[in-house]
Amino acid sequence: MDALTITAGPFTFGARFETAAAPKTCAKFRSLLPYEGQIVHVRWSGEGVWIPLGDTDFGLGYENHTSHPAPGQFILYPGGISETEILLAYGGVQFSSKMGQLAGNHFITITEGLENLAELGKRTLWQGAQPIRFELAR
Repeated sequence: MDALTITAGPFTFGARFETAAAPKTCAKFRSLLPYEGQIVHVRWSGEGVWIPLGDTDFGLGYENHTSHPAPGQFILYPGGISETEILLAYGGVQFSSKMGQLAGNHFITITEGLENLAELGKRTLWQGAQPIRFELAR
């Protein structure tokens, strides 16, 4: 029930929800599956890609939040002083915006395909936006 398949650019990753640590965030995102969007390279945070979500209000607060996600960790920033977003670290990240340091809810971790993560980040940086799709694993 917690296993996901994530397709980003030409890569497929296995992943899991962090249900015990971020139950509300996981439940909300699970209700949106399958979820499709585009990732673009971060501007302020380092080696990461993000899905800008503007003023989307998921009705969430902080849980299991961090400013320093490890490679392969997805965080959801529920909005506030900056726009709502989902960020995936592929290297060193200090989650920030032009307003300063932020924290997001760590709610998904990649478990398979980590060897392709840096290439996804570089592809997004140099070739532009990449499609991304989240779905429950079969």
